Order: sequence, then C-alpha cells, then structure tokens
Amino acid sequence: MFLHNLKYNLKVLFKNKSLIFWTFAFPIILGFLFNLAFSNIEESEKLDIINIGIVENEKLDENFLTAIKHLGDKENKDRLFEIKYLDEDDAEKYLDESKISAYISYDNDIKITIKENGINQTITKNVVDEIIQQTKLTENIIKKDVENQMLNGNFNIDYESIYSNAYKVAGYSYENTKDISKENMSYTMIEYYTLIAMTALYGGIIAMTSLNNNLANMSNKGKRVAVAPTKKITTILSSLVASYIIQLIGMILLFVFTIFVIKVDYGNQLGKIILLALIGILSGLSLGMFVGSVLKTNEASKVGIIIAITMLGSFLSGMMGITMKYIIDSSVPIVNKLNPAAMITDGLYSLYYYDTFDRYYFNIISLLIFSTILILISCISLRRQKYDSI
Repeated sequence: MFLHNLKYNLKVLFKNKSLIFWTFAFPIILGFLFNLAFSNIEESEKLDIINIGIVENEKLDENFLTAIKHLGDKENKDRLFEIKYLDEDDAEKYLDESKISAYISYDNDIKITIKENGINQTITKNVVDEIIQQTKLTENIIKKDVENQMLNGNFNIDYESIYSNAYKVAGYSYENTKDISKENMSYTMIEYYTLIAMTALYGGIIAMTSLNNNLANMSNKGKRVAVAPTKKITTILSSLVASYIIQLIGMILLFVFTIFVIKVDYGNQLGKIILLALIGILSGLSLGMFVGSVLKTNEASKVGIIIAITMLGSFLSGMMGITMKYIIDSSVPIVNKLNPAAMITDGLYSLYYYDTFDRYYFNIISLLIFSTILILISCISLRRQKYDSI
C-alpha cells in the first residue's frame, strides 16, 4: 500500500505545473541570472601584476633581493611584481610618470618610495615588510644557533643545517606571499550557496501541497483519504517521501546546471556539499509540513507564506547582498541561528573558508534539530485534527 501511495503521489505532484516551475525551473533561471550578473567579477577582482622598481645597491640584503625576485619571476604562477632595476633618477622619473607604483631603495635601511596611496602601494609595503621581518628573524635564529654551538665547543658547524632549520622555524618561504584573490576572495560563491539553500527550502511547497492532498478540510482527495481504510501515517509518510524525491531531482538538476553549464567551482568538498543539501531538503520539507498542518488557511496563502519565509531567509543569509549575512551575524546572531537558509549557507561557506569541519557539522546538527522539532509539532497537530463531518 505504501508503494502504491508513493507512486500515486509522485504522479499527482508531477502534474502540478506551478509546483514543477518553483522546484525545477525557478532555481535554474535564478542561477543563470546570477551567472550573467557576476561572471566577470572574479576576474576583475583578481590582483593585477604590480609594477615596481628596485634601485640597485650592493648593500641590499641578498635574502631580501632573492625573495623579491622570486615574486617577480615570470615563471612563478603566483607572480606578484613586474620588476624594473633602475638608478635613483630613473626610479623617480618612472614614479612621476606612474610607470611604477613604488620603488625600493637602500639608505641605511630598506625604504619604499611612493607617489600616492593605493592598493598596489599598500600590497607592496606589506610584502616588503613581511620579507624584512622574516629575513631579520631568520638571521637572528642563525646567529643564535651558531653562538650556542661555539659556546658548547663545537667549531665544526654545519651551516647548511643551521640555515635550513632557521628558515623552517621562522616560517620563511617564498610561497608565503601568493595571489590567492581568485581562490579566497570569491564574493559570488555566497550567491550560489544561497541558491542551494533556497532550492532546498522550496521543497516546503511540495511537502505542503502533498500534505494538503491528504487533509479532509483542504481537498476532495483529502476527504476520500480520510474515509479510506488506509492508515493515516502510511498516507502521510508516502506523500512526504514523494515530496523528498521530487525536491531531490530538482536539487540534482541545479547541481548539474551550475557545475556543467555555468561552470561553478564548488571546490574539493563536493560530497559534503551534497550531504548538506540533502539535509537542507529535509529542513525544507519539515517547514512545509509545519505550515501545512499548523496554519488554518487556504493552499494559496500557505504557498505564499512558505515563499515569503524562504525568500526572507535567503535574503538574511546573503542572497540579495553578501554583506547582509555579516550584518545579521554581527547585530542579531540569533536570527541566523534559527534561519535554515543561513544554516545551509554557513555550512557551505565553512567548507570554502575553514580548514576544520567543526562549523560544518554544527550546521548539520542544527538543521537536523530544526527539522525534528518542526516534524514533531506537525505530527502532534495532525493527530489532534478532528472533523465533525466530511
């Protein structure tokens, strides 16, 4: 009987054109519009090569020069600088003509000269300061190591080993300064994450519609179900499973479209992203079940309520403006702690930005608790429903 009801519910839901639009078409259309709007943002925010000058001076530290040259090496995939080696007069001339953003010289100490403040100048200063700091730290570690060995009577010093250990302790590496702007400054990924969250929560419309088809006070089919010898729990469970299957198909279509058509890069944690999406669908179905069972109004009103809740939740989690999520998290964090869309996007975001999975699993557990509470309330409400006449 369960399989028969499941098959019947799938047929009924697939014939609902409005439902199919919101489940299958709308997320894909929105994803396409996101791609049109944001496709060039990634490249525009990728750091350009910065033109700098170096005034050649034999007093410039060799390690410092080596590090700077590495960042200007054309074979380096993380190349940051285009370096011109100049004398003092040419450096001033190039700077005045804006052919370089800054130049590095030596006058009792390493000095950076700029014409105006800007992002290129700030990056150059930060990089130079970092290299100087690492160089001095490395030199201090080497000096201390050598002194300790000489004090201990060891004059057969392995300088290569000391240098290697000093670089390791100081964290000195040419790779410390890399252009990761495209990898870690992806402002548009939050839009696709909220799209996944919205799609998951739209499953609430399916669950609510399927549930209404089994309520005697909401549809003629519900009246027939109420007087049928089939157990109520079997009917409701089969309708919810059918709802989950349809929403799962919608989510699969969204992933296929975003990955293979508009080329969204979800990173190397796709399995965990899919797991979170599956649990997100459950939260959407529980929301629809809650609205369908608790609120005493017509189906159109219930659909409007679910859409309103979903869009508001998506807005607060960053869909219409990525700063909104930060504002809510900073000002009223309890809102997004209760917002399933924010739980989904935050879980996805944590995979993209954090090395550990603590925050990811916290959001997984939060969604499961959210779903369980709404399902329990819905079941209690359904058990209490009585009809004087059908």
